[in-house]
Amino acid sequence: MTTDPGPARRGRSRGATVAAKPPAAKPKRSSPQWRRMDLHLHTPGSNDYQEPNITYLDILRQASARGLDIIAITDHNTVAGYAAMQKEVEQLLWLESRGRIDPLEQRQLDEYRRVLDKLLVLPGFEFTATFGFHILGIFPPETPVSYLEHLLLTLRVPPALLREGSSTVGATSDVLTAYHVINEAGGLVIAAHVNSGNGVMMRGLDFGGQTRVAYTQDPNVHALEVTDLEKRGNQTTRRFFDGSKPEYPRPMRCIQGSDAHRLIRESAASPYLGVGDRITEILLEDLSFDALARVIRGNDHSLTRPWRGTAKAVDFVQLAREEGESLVQAFHPSISQRGGHLDAILRDIGAMANTNGGTLYIGVPADPKAKPEGVRETPKAIETLRAAIAKRFSPEPPAQIDSLPTQGATVVRVTVMPGADAPYALDSNLFYVRDETETTLAVRDEIVQLVERGLARRAGQPAPVVPVATPAAPPPQAAPPPAPREETRRRSSRSAASTPAEKPPPTSTPPTAAAGWNGRAPAWRSSKARSATARSTTPCATCAAAT
Repeated sequence: MTTDPGPARRGRSRGATVAAKPPAAKPKRSSPQWRRMDLHLHTPGSNDYQEPNITYLDILRQASARGLDIIAITDHNTVAGYAAMQKEVEQLLWLESRGRIDPLEQRQLDEYRRVLDKLLVLPGFEFTATFGFHILGIFPPETPVSYLEHLLLTLRVPPALLREGSSTVGATSDVLTAYHVINEAGGLVIAAHVNSGNGVMMRGLDFGGQTRVAYTQDPNVHALEVTDLEKRGNQTTRRFFDGSKPEYPRPMRCIQGSDAHRLIRESAASPYLGVGDRITEILLEDLSFDALARVIRGNDHSLTRPWRGTAKAVDFVQLAREEGESLVQAFHPSISQRGGHLDAILRDIGAMANTNGGTLYIGVPADPKAKPEGVRETPKAIETLRAAIAKRFSPEPPAQIDSLPTQGATVVRVTVMPGADAPYALDSNLFYVRDETETTLAVRDEIVQLVERGLARRAGQPAPVVPVATPAAPPPQAAPPPAPREETRRRSSRSAASTPAEKPPPTSTPPTAAAGWNGRAPAWRSSKARSATARSTTPCATCAAAT
């Protein structure tokens, strides 16, 4: 029996036959890295946001494209924007866990995962204190939304305005009280744009010297956000608060943020910045709120510095063109009725609503190298398209219409969801479906399947599964196949001699839900497989009953 040598001797040599154990290697500590942050971003949760059709995913993607590592969502006197983004992600995760997520939603979730994997998103708010001074409160990512709303109520934001996102909320708490409440709650306290409007420096006022000292020297405020951090000389805000003045003895950390109320800056002369247009670099041991808080609350001001990136703003339309046309993506160079462009757009909308949904970009060709012409008089064109959809479809398909900039032009984007009231008929009797990069008239069996799926959804039952074309032995040659039906003749260009294997569903789809998407729109097969199904000698039960 071998006895334990005890803690003092464990690992030592025991005579000449036992080799000494090497000491355990200490875990390597990652070296600090410079990270880029923008701690002052607004979303459509603020009522003065300039692009209400921008999504939360658009904001995250833009932040990632600008090379940011940390952002904070700081809407005016509310956390409604952050809460809406959080709810959207949770809903997508819930649908995926139940096997009920459709392809369009799966792409959204995958994109959320991609950007959140490398981006630290912090909740917060921009509080309006008494006399209109703005203060940023930024918190750890695990902070509950209800807790932040409780803090805003504590700061006397009226309950009726708690989700309005307004910068004007009446008589709230004073600046020093706000500093104390946010700091005691575990948040970072940053005086917003101190050297400009609504800033605690009260620039342009000849009075309030002692108030200015108190607002910028209070121990509960951790940093000052300034708009001239990249400037040099003796007249900058950072130079003013470097501790050299007797009345301002505390050196203050100065950082910069974009205060973005839009996704992309309209022009170099515009005062309204986009996401990541003013960035601060910070030296962190790891990408976490705790590491960020240690630096912001610390006294080593060399750990933050201004940074202006060279990355161009992301062009979502160009990215889509580089991906090319697909089952869920189409491009149209014009919206005019002349040349049949409007009719082609409506056909694609109907096909996507009947199939898996998708996105149309109007005013831009599919060729990524071609220069986009855009859509003139965009608001009028959008209203024309909405009127055409409402007039010519029965029922009206679920479609959202907005606009996006690309290469100096404005294009119209139509986002179509797979409809719950399928089938959608264009001009009362034309049913279209999407097949890879083509939009085609549905054959009889496909119309029947659309009706069955629509009825099942309205009844709250799982949608019927579309038959899967599986490789099998050649059919017996004793009896020749029947002649093609009239619907198939209309689609002779899509006919084929053999039936290929079923197109595999997306890899993220649960295996048990691949065929029918658990009540969602199924992934359609290739044109050859569907033509072969239309010629099948064994129709489904509904077809037989209809016949």
